[in-house]
Amino acid sequence: MNPASVKKKAPSTGERSLSTAEERREELVTASIPVFAEKGYHAAPTTEIAKRAGISQAYLFRLFPTKEELFVAAVERSTRRIVETMAEAAAKAEREGVEPGDAMSLAYGDLVGSDRELLLIQLHAQAVSPSMPSVRNAIRDCFADLYALGSERTGGSADEMQNWFAHGMLINVMTAISAEEVNEPWAVALTDFEGDCFPRES
Repeated sequence: MNPASVKKKAPSTGERSLSTAEERREELVTASIPVFAEKGYHAAPTTEIAKRAGISQAYLFRLFPTKEELFVAAVERSTRRIVETMAEAAAKAEREGVEPGDAMSLAYGDLVGSDRELLLIQLHAQAVSPSMPSVRNAIRDCFADLYALGSERTGGSADEMQNWFAHGMLINVMTAISAEEVNEPWAVALTDFEGDCFPRES
């Protein structure tokens, strides 16, 4: 079959097809994530990102006028995936009669454990947040969304939500340093992510 003769499927009602520029922006964000994850914001070369995306550096800056805007888009893509994954885990837990808070924590641990780039993007974003308000705002938005999701699905108090977030930060740090590979008491204890994040009603 001649590919040129194949008609593109029309978008269904309520869907909007992306323009060529929007598609290229999405592809560029995808290409940028491994580079930002490996090298961080400051050391990541836009030439390498453009090469990965199969475009020129000049076209990269047409799609994203600054490197900072591209990094923010990568951070927002990553944080959106976190929120969506945890929302799905909470919904499934509710259907199955499982504690949503525990399910979301386990889903998050599985996510960052299986996708190191997602974890590293978070860590790099948090590191540059003090000097980059746009990145700081993206991280704040993520925390706000996660707090709203967690408090709604668990009914947790402010103290319980603080403990839930602290649990997530511990997962980040232990995963980043590959503590699960260390057979020592501190590593075994701090990488035991199973267990209740919220107290159950008696």
